[in-house]
Amino acid sequence: MAAWVSMSDWTGRGSPFGSDVEFVGGENFSAILGGEGLAARDFGTAIRNNFYYVLLVVPLQTALAMFLAVMVNKQVLKGRGLFRTAFYFPSVTSSVAITVLWLFLFSATGVVNKVLSFFAISGPNWFQDPRGIFHILFSIFGLNQAPAGLQDPGFLGIPGWEWLAGPSVAMSAFVLMAIFTTSGTFMLLFIAALQNISGEVQEAAMVDGASAWQRFWQVTLPMLRPTLFTVLTLGLIGTWQVFDQIYVGTQGGPAKTTLTPAYLSFNSAFNNQRWGEGAAIAFILFGIIVVLTVLQRYALRERDVPKRSRMVPVGADPKTAAAAQSSARHADRVKGRDPGGTGPGGSTPDGTNQTGTTEGDRR
Repeated sequence: MAAWVSMSDWTGRGSPFGSDVEFVGGENFSAILGGEGLAARDFGTAIRNNFYYVLLVVPLQTALAMFLAVMVNKQVLKGRGLFRTAFYFPSVTSSVAITVLWLFLFSATGVVNKVLSFFAISGPNWFQDPRGIFHILFSIFGLNQAPAGLQDPGFLGIPGWEWLAGPSVAMSAFVLMAIFTTSGTFMLLFIAALQNISGEVQEAAMVDGASAWQRFWQVTLPMLRPTLFTVLTLGLIGTWQVFDQIYVGTQGGPAKTTLTPAYLSFNSAFNNQRWGEGAAIAFILFGIIVVLTVLQRYALRERDVPKRSRMVPVGADPKTAAAAQSSARHADRVKGRDPGGTGPGGSTPDGTNQTGTTEGDRR
């Protein structure tokens, strides 16, 4: 049904299969992806906003969750259960309640700006500030206007200067909220994975003289690869589908700098009665998530370790090289796989061993 709606001009009245509903093919998709109207520009803006949201939230929440898991999993830490509960508590709290709390904390006279004032920093009106973070940084160096080459419409109809704006101040507040509310859940996944790692592995690394960082980077982290893929995949899906925080907090404002594809799909269908366009946006968003998940799976795949070859170092002494090759051939004979064409036990296929005698002569 959703596929049919995305290729029709249904307005939400009556049945989508009624006689008054016309099949328009890919017009809804082309209007979003290749059109020059408001729908295409809004979709490009939503993709840009969500791109920076994903780019910041997924790595930061994963890194924070892993850090908390490693800290809480330490045997020497007292009150580990209390810390686990405290870190996990925001994850079980309603996202609507957290969003309302965030609106108070990040208001112009909120707690966050009060804390910043102690350091002589004048905080912004977070959820009403459409300025991009990167544009603010550019202005510090005197770059306040777009260069000539970045003013024309670019990818998805968005000028290059707007792509370089980064997340808005309002979207940055949502980024902090997402990291705060989701890190606890992923922390539990990492804790479960850490507890499945045998202590003997860590002890062996310590005996070999590995430092704490080397043990984490070369022993612990590779063994967390399956869990890491799960956390990154869940984070990727969740961040591309962000909706409820935007709906409760800003509804895409200010100046559409918090507009996301999920909210745009809802707004097109339920508020503007363009259900075909809303369904098309949902399908495009689904395709983006699938493609990025496959690419992520490919990047985190298990790589085969190349087999060690019998290579003699360049410039080695001829006697040393001959001895190395002889030792390798002897090892192959012992294992029953002489590389010189002989069979098991050092005999050739016709029954003659390497000394020229046959099995019958030896008997």
